[in-house]
Amino acid sequence: MNFKRIYNIKVCSVLMIVFLFSSCKEKNVHNTQEAGFIEKVYPLLDTENSRWFYFTSASRPFGMVNLSPDTETNGAWGSGYRYGTDTVKGFSHVHAWQLSGPSIMPVEYDSINKNIFKNYASKFNHQTEKVNPGYHQIILEKYHIKAELTSTKRVGFHRYQYQNGNNAAILFNLNGQLGPSLMLGGSIQKSDNPYRITGQVTNQPTFRRPKECTVYFSAHFNQPIKDIKRDSDTGNYLIYFDKINDSQLMVKMAISYTSVQNAEINLQEELPDWDFEKVVDDSHQEWNSLLSRIEIEGGSEEQQRRFYTDLWHALQGRRTISDVNGAYPDNTGDEFRIGQLPLDENKKPLFNHYNSDSFWGAQWTINTLWGLVYPEIMDEFTQSMMQYYKDGGLIPRGPSGGNYTYVMTGASSTPFFVSAIQKGIITSNLDEIYKALKKNHMTGGIMEKAGYEHNTNIGGGLSNYIDDNYVPYPLSDTIYGSHQDGVSQTLEYAYQDWSLAQLATKLGYDEDATYFLKRSENYKNVYDSISGWMRPKNKDGEWKSDFDPYQIENGFIEANAAQNTWFVPHDLNGLAQLMNGSEKAADKLNQSFLEAQKLGFTAGTSHDRETHPEYSRIPINYGNQPSIQTAFVFNYLNKPWLTQYWSRKVVDDVYEGIKTSRGYNGDEDQGLMGSLAVLLKMGMFSMKGGCSLEPKIELSSPTFSTIRIKLNPSYYSGKELIIEAKNNSAQNIYIQSANWKGKELNSWHISQSDMENGGTLILNMGKEPNKQWAVQKK
Repeated sequence: MNFKRIYNIKVCSVLMIVFLFSSCKEKNVHNTQEAGFIEKVYPLLDTENSRWFYFTSASRPFGMVNLSPDTETNGAWGSGYRYGTDTVKGFSHVHAWQLSGPSIMPVEYDSINKNIFKNYASKFNHQTEKVNPGYHQIILEKYHIKAELTSTKRVGFHRYQYQNGNNAAILFNLNGQLGPSLMLGGSIQKSDNPYRITGQVTNQPTFRRPKECTVYFSAHFNQPIKDIKRDSDTGNYLIYFDKINDSQLMVKMAISYTSVQNAEINLQEELPDWDFEKVVDDSHQEWNSLLSRIEIEGGSEEQQRRFYTDLWHALQGRRTISDVNGAYPDNTGDEFRIGQLPLDENKKPLFNHYNSDSFWGAQWTINTLWGLVYPEIMDEFTQSMMQYYKDGGLIPRGPSGGNYTYVMTGASSTPFFVSAIQKGIITSNLDEIYKALKKNHMTGGIMEKAGYEHNTNIGGGLSNYIDDNYVPYPLSDTIYGSHQDGVSQTLEYAYQDWSLAQLATKLGYDEDATYFLKRSENYKNVYDSISGWMRPKNKDGEWKSDFDPYQIENGFIEANAAQNTWFVPHDLNGLAQLMNGSEKAADKLNQSFLEAQKLGFTAGTSHDRETHPEYSRIPINYGNQPSIQTAFVFNYLNKPWLTQYWSRKVVDDVYEGIKTSRGYNGDEDQGLMGSLAVLLKMGMFSMKGGCSLEPKIELSSPTFSTIRIKLNPSYYSGKELIIEAKNNSAQNIYIQSANWKGKELNSWHISQSDMENGGTLILNMGKEPNKQWAVQKK
């Protein structure tokens, strides 16, 4: 991206143009260091369809602060930064799963503008906008203010350049609707220090997050405060300043979920000075250090940019909620409390604590990517989720504000934990972890709860699953929570039971292993041999009479029967037998791909279109999690060349291009689809989510000619994993032969442990499929 574009705002006066081009005693942020990998990231991807937590700019990886401009503020969907809206309504500090945070807006105020609390939004122009990981700049045309944003993990850093400093002010919007939350109780307290204020704002409960969550803040300014005015109608505040020096106003705003005091500690520890360029550079270096774990060669410039944009998405979304000293909000009990993470010998927390959307679908995405390339991240998230178990008695499937939300269904965290253990990332307290995971699969555990079922334990249908070996649909006339869709619940529980059985086997809990393996066969009880699809069955064991395999939901979670039938990752051979053999299963799946290709493999180009009749009747949907594994099913059906063909087609149609109008064509849930795109482009996958006793990485057709993965020496013995796809091109998508560590490879998978030791995989590519490579002889 060229960050030296000439400003082109027609409404600006000559004075404004002079102002914009003046040096203002600042350096060009983007020349202070070599941009590196962040230069390839395109943050504006799919932002015409983004929702509150999707877009990130002036933020660190998994930062508590997620600072960026908001063009829409009403609701969780269609809010935050939306590229098609050209009006800025503020810069808010929290864009998280079900959480918002304080929003501030630089303004100019005089005696004529009496309605500033309601009429403060400003137009801006994308031509003068600069954005990359860790930095965002826009020009507020209404006020002729150049606004720049960056951050540390817990502190937002703002730099505002006014055309003149006579009427400088900052509006603090602390009350009203902000993204998913109604914000109430927002207030500011003056300080003895004329350069500092403190305050708090409370996220009111939502349907998904049942308890309120308060965000505290401490804000420091580089100019003294002249006055503070509170508006009686909105409850919001205007901070006035005298004529500011150099027309430049800077704000450091630290947040905390525990106290004002800890917000101040976060600020003093992370950002004690006022060097804006240094913070931007540090942010760039942090992003570069993670993005550079994977180096690619080949493909087009656009394909490379899209790859690093996908990788960037895989490293964000889920947010830190613990302070720098290890204090964190615990909302898992009847009363709110401030918890304390364990500390090391230097009094530093052993890990961070996190908010997170669901791990629903993570078995095919971050399980594999994090588990191979970022094991330290996987390690830390497992420690965080175990902290929830210690506090509240359950491992969560998506916590928010230190509270259980019961987002989605099942025990979706189980495969994440099991994968981390099977790969050797987690090696201690395994019996305690197993006990915690097992609890979720039994009466009293999280499997009993349907989506957002906060006060009952019925909607999950677990008692039916245990007693009758399937979850009926409909479960009852009463709706206990979202996603009471029995077929999908049965399939999901069966896979998760199998995953837990693998850990039970590893740890020697043989009786448990037998029990959960038996339960993992329950998928067979919702397969209808007459229709050839998974099919809803009521409490009396009767198949749904008006069954349509292409009808979305009605027994299936964010899917239809055609998509969800293939959700048996742990026993595809068993599924093939139900379909009268692997040949017929492969033909059936191939036909589904041919039909799905007509619609671009997704149910529309955004998540909100999936239920529309013209999009929802698609047999494979790569815009949502339930069927994103299907291209790799062909490997298990002894047709690996079809895995190579269809996975490459999916990448070309769904996960390529640099546009604001589309990108993931569906639901990019906090890095899940970004991770999937990265894996597909590297030609890697793990059908069983890394939960096997000996996890395997499955192979397909990579996009790039060379891929180098730097392995973390704290976890893995190898230094580097290299994949070379010789003679690779848009036409040469089929593996002709392979070589692993100097030896011929005639298999479509390699063990994770072998890859962790490093080595070079050579794939010889060609235009026509080699139907002999990696095929089992019958």
